[in-house]
Amino acid sequence: MNKKLFVLLIALMSLSLLGIVFVQGYWISNAYRTKADQFTINAKQVLLSVSKEIKLREINKYYQLYVPYVDSIQVPDNVSFTELAYRVQNKATNETYFFTDGILEQDYKLSAGLFDAESDSIQFKKLTNRKTKTKVSEGIDGVTTTETRVESFSRMKDYEQNQFESFVSNITALTPIYKRVSASEISEMIAREIKERGLNSKFEFAIYSNTMETKVRSKKFKYDAESTYMVPLFGNENDNGYELYVNFSEKEKFVLNSILGMAILSLVFTSVIILAYSSAISQIYKQRQISQIKSDFINNMTHEFKTPIATINLALDSLKNPKVKDNQEFLTRYLGMIRDENKRMHAQVENVLRISKLEKNELDLPKERVSLHEIVEDSISHVSLIVEDRGGYIHTHFGALKSTVLANESHLGNVIVNLLDNAVKYTEGEPKIDIYTENVKNSVILKIRDQGIGMSKPVQKKIFDKFYREHTGDIHNVKGHGLGLAYVKQILADHDAQIYVESEKGKGSTFILKLHLIS
Repeated sequence: MNKKLFVLLIALMSLSLLGIVFVQGYWISNAYRTKADQFTINAKQVLLSVSKEIKLREINKYYQLYVPYVDSIQVPDNVSFTELAYRVQNKATNETYFFTDGILEQDYKLSAGLFDAESDSIQFKKLTNRKTKTKVSEGIDGVTTTETRVESFSRMKDYEQNQFESFVSNITALTPIYKRVSASEISEMIAREIKERGLNSKFEFAIYSNTMETKVRSKKFKYDAESTYMVPLFGNENDNGYELYVNFSEKEKFVLNSILGMAILSLVFTSVIILAYSSAISQIYKQRQISQIKSDFINNMTHEFKTPIATINLALDSLKNPKVKDNQEFLTRYLGMIRDENKRMHAQVENVLRISKLEKNELDLPKERVSLHEIVEDSISHVSLIVEDRGGYIHTHFGALKSTVLANESHLGNVIVNLLDNAVKYTEGEPKIDIYTENVKNSVILKIRDQGIGMSKPVQKKIFDKFYREHTGDIHNVKGHGLGLAYVKQILADHDAQIYVESEKGKGSTFILKLHLIS
């Protein structure tokens, strides 16, 4: 895939994912605000209901004293009657209707002591409404008949109630608030109201008078602008300025719980999408890297096979020459070249197959007690001629007193030879290699240090990946196909051993192996 198109697709997918996350965040935030507003509305309705009930309870308390007392007075202080009358005549039937609507007013003076008021007496009116309908009919024989019917006769209690409420407001305005309503009554009323409205939140309350706190309050009340609501009491009568404050301390918890289920599901699904997206991007990126690495591997393998194939072809062509056929020395030489180049190609193929078997856990590695020092000495013999030919050296510094490990001698030897071979290949001048061993607790540490070209930090993180080779402009300047260190890593992992690398560009590299000792 074209690199620019790949980057564009990733950018568009990332923007889409960010859009989804933003929408989910906005939805959750909006749902929280909506639930918070709904809580506020319900809380204010609770306070209004409580305020109304407090006022009605107080009025009913006095009214229950007033009604029996008024009804017990037989003779009012003053009586007046006002009546409105009007006539409707129907000439077709010779019928005439008379309607009356009268109000009987009875004035009483009640003792103020009944209500604990300071004045001597209180003036009250008792109103009774009377409505009648009279029909006058004149017959053919000239006889007139009259029929009267009372339509309604009722006491006007609404007027009396309003009159009474006004009176109660005047006398209770002088009464301390703690005598008018108790904290337990308020708590009971609030608890009942919030239960009816489904507001499952703890609450604390207090009554204020002109911004001053009164005795009527709950023990733990604290004012909080976010969760405290206020409602006037008694209509702010006579400038007392009574206000009921209620703090719903669990408001935020209640609101969060109301959207928690959907919010968690939304976050879970969004997280799944993000994880799936991240995994997909990671896999795409890795596949792209693998594709590039495999392409480099094929190029390297092709280059590695070209030389032996060309050598074999030349040797075969030379063997066709009659002069060579008769010369045993040349015949032996060319046949040896063919055999060596064939072994070289076979070794490369075996290396690839060995890595594949290691990854599938199909390679059987029988292990036995071996001396690490002896394996190192044997491995050095495989590369010593090449090192000496280039004017270099391999020095050993065996500081470990114990070096017996449980290992497969052949494969562990291949590991060390591989590391030594790399130290030679990646040194531009004379190969200078130092090998150290030391004991650390129950382990033996093997360090192979060279003074070669070294490597950068990013390269150090990838050198043990299969097929990886550092790009240096010409990928064939050092022969290989990126399988050596991958093989080393796999073999050491099978031995429950570890390998690290310390390197600096231009100053060489040190490969550190840590293996478990056996007694």
